[in-house]
Amino acid sequence: MRRAAVATVAVLTAAGLLSACGYGSKSEDKSAAAPAASGAKLSADTVKIGYFANLTHGTALVGLKQGILQQELGGTRIKTQVFNAGPAEIEALNAGSIDIGWIGPSPAINGFTQSGGKSLKIVGGSASGGVKLVVNPAKIGSVDELKGKRLATPQIGNTQDVALLNYLAGKGLKVDPNTGDGDVKVIRSDNKVTPDAYKSGSIDGAWVPEPTASKLVTLGAKVLLNEKDVWPDKKFVITNIIVSQKFLAEHPDVVEAVLRGSVKTNAWIKANSDQAKAVANEQIKADAGNALDAAVLDPAWQDIDFIDDPLANTLQAEADHAVTAGLLKKPNLAGIYDLTLLNKVLKAAGRPEAADAGLGAK
Repeated sequence: MRRAAVATVAVLTAAGLLSACGYGSKSEDKSAAAPAASGAKLSADTVKIGYFANLTHGTALVGLKQGILQQELGGTRIKTQVFNAGPAEIEALNAGSIDIGWIGPSPAINGFTQSGGKSLKIVGGSASGGVKLVVNPAKIGSVDELKGKRLATPQIGNTQDVALLNYLAGKGLKVDPNTGDGDVKVIRSDNKVTPDAYKSGSIDGAWVPEPTASKLVTLGAKVLLNEKDVWPDKKFVITNIIVSQKFLAEHPDVVEAVLRGSVKTNAWIKANSDQAKAVANEQIKADAGNALDAAVLDPAWQDIDFIDDPLANTLQAEADHAVTAGLLKKPNLAGIYDLTLLNKVLKAAGRPEAADAGLGAK
């Protein structure tokens, strides 16, 4: 019975670790919305790209909408697919339905480890930050008042769930990672329903990514903690770029073009922040059906840093936090990164190379 229970928990945990923080539509083919391909084709006729209709995937949103990614790919056509959560995107990558994807660290870790290191590689960074602990100020005035309260995270074992459990443990507060019961009640709630849960009073706060955090603030919540403040240099990975190992081996020129487009997109975002914010919101409306209100969009966008460095040292730390929380057996992440093409692109742009924290291609 004990073995069966452990196995059940392992399955649930694996599903949670594959999750990410979607805020858009269901998985859907959006190829018709992609800019037209023109010029010489690379080694593949088509590259299938997955992402979320979420601000933390702003590089993909802006790069696609502005045609920057397509420009780098020339005559190689982009076919896109929009996801709500990591499990579907990892499954799509494994099935060959997508070749490259923007995704959070926890699903990348679990997708790599569950395949024995054979399914994917992280080939680039995309975003840091954009996660906050927001609370009902009438019920929680400081971090010393968290005991006995109800806090939401997007899903068991996802990136924010791990971060909250790790933070609570550091404060001496005990929580069962599987049930969420303990000194603090951790409630796993889809980002789309968390605002309603807050309005109804069924939760007292949430550790969530943008734009959910800013949405809660518009409902009267206050920011108790920005996750940036618990990380060295205020940086931690929230979105990476992954590629199937098969596609990487067969079409490195296509992967390089996507990475070149990503780097150029991030540079454009930094130089044109307000315009980029509007462009990202236009793409969210196209993908999810509704644009974000300015009261949500503005603070959410401001808190996200779009970067090319995948911040490999923080990925290892996030995996260690999941182990500490009891949600993951210590994973072997050796070989999860292949930054060869990214560093080629960065070098050509006169930029410093990104480090893989000893977890590079073997």
